[in-house]
Amino acid sequence: MKATYHKHILEFKRPSGTSRGVLKTKETWFLIIEDEEKKGIGECGILRSLSIDDVPEYEETLQWVCANISLGKEALYDQLKSFPSIQFGVEQAFLSLMSENPYILFPSAFTQGRAPIPINGLVWMGEKQYMKTQISDLLERGFDCIKLKIGAIDFQDELDLLCYMRSQFSPELVEIRVDANGAFLPAEALEKLKRLSEYDLHSIEQPIKQGQYEVMSELCRLTPLDIALDEELIGVFDLDLKKQLLTQIQPQYIILKPSLIGGFKGSQEWVDLAESNKIGWWITSALESNIGLNAISQFTYTLTNPFPQGLGTGSLYTNNFQSPLFVEKGMIGYSAEGNWELPYL
Repeated sequence: MKATYHKHILEFKRPSGTSRGVLKTKETWFLIIEDEEKKGIGECGILRSLSIDDVPEYEETLQWVCANISLGKEALYDQLKSFPSIQFGVEQAFLSLMSENPYILFPSAFTQGRAPIPINGLVWMGEKQYMKTQISDLLERGFDCIKLKIGAIDFQDELDLLCYMRSQFSPELVEIRVDANGAFLPAEALEKLKRLSEYDLHSIEQPIKQGQYEVMSELCRLTPLDIALDEELIGVFDLDLKKQLLTQIQPQYIILKPSLIGGFKGSQEWVDLAESNKIGWWITSALESNIGLNAISQFTYTLTNPFPQGLGTGSLYTNNFQSPLFVEKGMIGYSAEGNWELPYL
């Protein structure tokens, strides 16, 4: 058995109107395992300044994985605790290697093309008119769950956008989620949550920056709007610490990004803890290419979660790989007749 990796720079499509400082590229490494005539592939990717494994020795660690691939999936996973995105790539690559089809890691009705997954449509932060245009486009494309990134423009402008949406569509017709990415100051957060709650929103992700457990716990206790933890989960690897976090904060929801929290195994731990504490959850991609998005979508389907998931990011790139994945009428599906075009397999 041998392993290699290939670096790929994903290029975002970003029309005018987006906020300054947004990502333009995303670095991704594809781990390829070969055993006799078979190959497996896994995606390892980081989000600069957000991933806990955005460190100088990232590629050196990938080299170590390749040199020690014979240790196997479990042993490698256990030694990569500080590199959750590489854990995720290792899991994928071994599942891919062991599968009859290297792109079908979790065979199901989803991979047979019979059961698409409901997803939310994503509205990127930007100028007010640009965000309004995105909203109209998503509604026309059949999305009945829309997620807005907030916190980058004037708060009143963001409230105006929500008011516009609610004037057009009731909560029964369109579910609205918002994601603050930690933009609110603790002193102002509760008041902003009260104002947002006037628009019958489903939830808000990460209203304040992570790591402020006491403040977040108080917000989750007092909030008129359900709170979902996102960045709060990053870097929490130990099972006991995961339990402690959920017990102390008691959020209404948690959001799982496999490449940021230790892949399938790490995500399953959070799911089990959430359900035992009666906390809701859903899964979101972290801007993976279609390789990683395919793996996350297949895994997500096996968990039978009824909520719309955050899996609609595959079309964001100019140089993504052709795949059987497709988005239609607010769903992500897998075409059983579709083809993959990937230079590494």
